[in-house]
Amino acid sequence: MPADTPTPTTDLRPFSERVYERTLGSCHAVFLPTPVDDVVTWKGSFLTFPDFAAGEELVQELVMGLLDKGTRRRDRFAIARIVDDRGAQLRFYADGIRCGFYGRALREDVPELMAILAEQLREPLFDADEFEKARAHLIARVRRSMESTGSQASAALSRRLFPPEHPNHTPAPETQLERLATVTLDEVRAFHERHVGANALNLAVAGDVDLPAMEAVVRAHLADWPAVDVPARFGKDGADLPPGRTVVPMPDRDNVDVRMGHGLAVRRQDADYIPLYLATYILGGNFSARLMTTIRDEMGLTYGIHAGLVGISTLYHGYWQVGVTLSRENVERGIEATLDQVRRFTDEGVTADELEEKKTTITGSFEVGLATTNGLATALLKSLERGFGPGYLDRFPREVAAVDLDTVHAAMQRHLDPGRFHLALAGTLPEADAAS
Repeated sequence: MPADTPTPTTDLRPFSERVYERTLGSCHAVFLPTPVDDVVTWKGSFLTFPDFAAGEELVQELVMGLLDKGTRRRDRFAIARIVDDRGAQLRFYADGIRCGFYGRALREDVPELMAILAEQLREPLFDADEFEKARAHLIARVRRSMESTGSQASAALSRRLFPPEHPNHTPAPETQLERLATVTLDEVRAFHERHVGANALNLAVAGDVDLPAMEAVVRAHLADWPAVDVPARFGKDGADLPPGRTVVPMPDRDNVDVRMGHGLAVRRQDADYIPLYLATYILGGNFSARLMTTIRDEMGLTYGIHAGLVGISTLYHGYWQVGVTLSRENVERGIEATLDQVRRFTDEGVTADELEEKKTTITGSFEVGLATTNGLATALLKSLERGFGPGYLDRFPREVAAVDLDTVHAAMQRHLDPGRFHLALAGTLPEADAAS
C-alpha cells in the first residue's frame, strides 16, 4: 500500500455537507467518504495533561513508544505480522498536552486493525526489555539534539520565553538526560493508568468509508473506552522576563544558529491570529518572503532564514520567532541586519500586493494539503481538537481571503514589537560574544 492515497476532487460540495459527525460513546468522530477505492485513513487524539515541570512529557514519550511493543493478549511480533501482512499502518505519537494515533488499511481490514489499536491503547504490555530499548532510543535522540545548533538555539529561546510548566518550554538537554536516567517502568505504567483514556477523544476517518460499517467498528472498539480524571497542570501564559540574550556554546561549528522572538498573548481562536499569521508569513514564511529576499538574496548573509508564529494553541499562548543561520564571522552583522529588516516590517507594515500574494499562497497550500486521505484526516482532527468543527475546512480559506490591510496592520501594532525580542544563539562564537 502506498504511503498515502491521492483523493480525486470529483465531489465539490462544501466539507460541511460531506462530513458525517457522530458522538459514539466517549468518542467524537467524523467520517469523510472520498472517491478513493478500498483505502481508509484515520487519525485520533486524546488529552493527557502531563506535568511538564516534573518532566512527565518524557514519560509520556516512553508510553507512546511502547504501545506498539505488545499487549497483554499478544506480543509485538504477532501484532506486527497482522499489520504487515495486510500492508497496513498503525502508529502512536505524543504531542504536548495530547497523544494520538494514526492508522491506514484496506477497507476490509479496518475492523481487525481497529481492534488491535484499541487493545494497544487499553492493554499495553510494557515489557521491561522493550522499556530499556525505548529509553535508550529517547536518550540517543536527546544526545543528537545536542549536536544541532538549530535545535539548541530554539530550545534556549523557549526557556527564555516560557516557564517549565508551559508546553512550549523545552528543558535543557542535560535536564532531560537526568530525568531519563531515573525514570522507571513503574512510572510509565502509572502514567498510562492516570493519563491515558478517552479524555476529549476525537477521531477523523477519511477514504473509502462505509458509514454504517465504520460507525459499528468505532462503537465496538472505542466507544466504551473510559476517560480518566487528570488535572490540567500546564501553564497557559509566557514568562515575564526582560529581553536578553542566551548563548549555548558548541565547539567546532562553522555556523551559528540564532533565534529571536517574544511571547504573544494570542490564542488560535482569537480574531488577531490569522492577520498575524499572514503578516509573519510575509516577513519570513517562504522563499519569496522579505527576509529571504533581503538577508539571503541581496546581502548574502545566510542560506536559511525564517519567521512565523510558534506554539499557539486554543488553550495556551505561543510566540513570534525569527530564525537565521549565520557564519561565525557574520554573526553580529547578520543579527543587526535581520533586526533592521524586522523593525522596518513593524514600522512600515506590509503592502497590498504582498498581502494578496501570501493569501493566495496560504489558501493554495491549504487546499493542496487536503489532496490525500492523510491530509484530510489530519486537517479534520486538528479542527476537532481546536473546537472549530469539521466545517472549518470550508471557513479557513474564507477567513484568510477576508483579511484586509488595515486588519493586518492593527494586529501588528497590538502584538509585534522587536524591542521585546529575546535572543538565543548556539554554535562557536568569539569569546567576547560567548561571555555575553
